[in-house]
Amino acid sequence: MTKARKVSIAGIAAAGAAAVTLTLVPVNGSADTKAVAEPSPVALQAQAAGKPASLNLDSQKSAIEIQVADAVKAASKAKADAKAKADAKAKLDAAAKKAAAEKAAEKRATEETVATRTVAARTAVYPNNLDGWIREALSIMKKHGIPGTYDGLHRNIMRESSGNPLAINNWDINAINGVPSKGLLQVIQPTFNAYHVPGTPFDLYHPVANITAAANYAADRYGSIDNVFGAY
Repeated sequence: MTKARKVSIAGIAAAGAAAVTLTLVPVNGSADTKAVAEPSPVALQAQAAGKPASLNLDSQKSAIEIQVADAVKAASKAKADAKAKADAKAKLDAAAKKAAAEKAAEKRATEETVATRTVAARTAVYPNNLDGWIREALSIMKKHGIPGTYDGLHRNIMRESSGNPLAINNWDINAINGVPSKGLLQVIQPTFNAYHVPGTPFDLYHPVANITAAANYAADRYGSIDNVFGAY
């Protein structure tokens, strides 16, 4: 190679280097302050997987949609389960109420049957008249240890009411005081309340209840209704 050619090649190389330098370094000698935009995490992930970033975003969107759908299904199932439990409880409560009502009705029917049979039996044994009332009263008095005889009861009943269970005295001191004597043995209400005998109706006009209460009072005050021969 001639000297002239060597000089020419060196000059071209120098010029090329200068051109490269000019393209990399600004005129003022400082580096370019404008930063190059960094790729997004999604883009980097896509690049690492060898897939476009748009495909990765679609995958994330699909995953979110699946999660939302699953959450909606779970909420619907929970709501359905709660409704099923509430319906089951309502059915059990209704069944329990029905059973209780049926049991109560059965109990009432049994009690009414027993009461009817008792009344029928008593009616069969004790007629519904003065004789029957006295004899039934004596049977109850015997159970409670209350003294008295048929004659003692009958004698006092005839004197006090002539055997009328609805008799009422509206003229004596008791009537003036607002508590008239009533019934077969002319008992006032406070005395009946205090000496009422269990097993008889709580009714001052009821014949047997009136007799037994009066006999109970006479036994407490006079020893027996047989010892009473006048107003008591």
